[in-house]
Amino acid sequence: MHRDLPDLSGLRPPGGKRSSKRDRILEIFLRQEGHLSADELVERVRREHPGVGRATVYRTLQRLVDAGVARKVDFGDGRARFEPSYRHPRHFHLVCTSCHRSSEFLSSDVEALIEEIAAARNFAATQSLVQIHGLCEECRTGRKTPALDGSTTELVFARDALRMAIATERSGLEFYTRAAGMTKDRRGRTVFQRLADEEQEHLSTLERRYAELLAKDPQLESRPTFLFFKGPASRLFAAGAEELRSGGVDDRRALLIGIKCERGSHEFFKRYGERFEDSEGKQIFLEFADEERAHRDLLVEEYRQLRKRQRGRLAATRATASGVSTSSSKRISSRPSSRRSSPRSSR
Repeated sequence: MHRDLPDLSGLRPPGGKRSSKRDRILEIFLRQEGHLSADELVERVRREHPGVGRATVYRTLQRLVDAGVARKVDFGDGRARFEPSYRHPRHFHLVCTSCHRSSEFLSSDVEALIEEIAAARNFAATQSLVQIHGLCEECRTGRKTPALDGSTTELVFARDALRMAIATERSGLEFYTRAAGMTKDRRGRTVFQRLADEEQEHLSTLERRYAELLAKDPQLESRPTFLFFKGPASRLFAAGAEELRSGGVDDRRALLIGIKCERGSHEFFKRYGERFEDSEGKQIFLEFADEERAHRDLLVEEYRQLRKRQRGRLAATRATASGVSTSSSKRISSRPSSRRSSPRSSR
């Protein structure tokens, strides 16, 4: 996959000038897939530029690492390897001890735990490496399985992000369609139907983006999962729809359930989206977080308006009841007395 070149100022030594050799090494490095050793990069650079020396490649690699353009990893086989980090999602590795292949994955829950531990110990972490060593499926069973590595990871990251957004939209569509059908308040019903229509429109857009993404890689649909989470946001709306199905939910409660779902979904996509490095997956998460925030704000405002309408109707009912009571009292007090005079007073 083509990557735009990053800011190269960090590759120059203090006071140094920009080097065309370093630029060429950087360009070749960013074109590569997966993890390269320094010697492998030397070979590839020399195929295109025979005059570039080994020492120049080594120094440039180290500067790439220092500038945050490359990551240095060690899979325990005695050889350091390098991978692009510019516009490449941060990740961890599954490492096969038999074939020595690595496959990438990301769990922001693991990242959050690492940060929590570092903060508890007052430790200023600059890098975290998670590697799981063992036997891959292909070495265990003989069944060939695609690995996640290099630019493939970027596509799978975007695929997983879209899958999560699509699942959440489908759950939201079910929730709002059901809420619109059961809500008695006319204005509240209109709001729920509007949100259902928006969910359907957004779902169609996401599914179109998903189809366009699959067109870039015929094997993308079958590649392993890259993103892992403990609790996807789609479960929030599924739980909300289940509560609606259980019955006994009035208009106010339906709005509160919707607010809870949208608030949780917004927080989920915003929290994880902000943790991701610049990528299409990050963009998908943050776009979806903005959409969920707008839905939450709409529901909160509708809840306030519903409470205001209900208080107004209650006050009107009480006023009417008070008026009827006052009128009845006046009629009773204005009737002539029907008591007869006592025999003693008539004498």
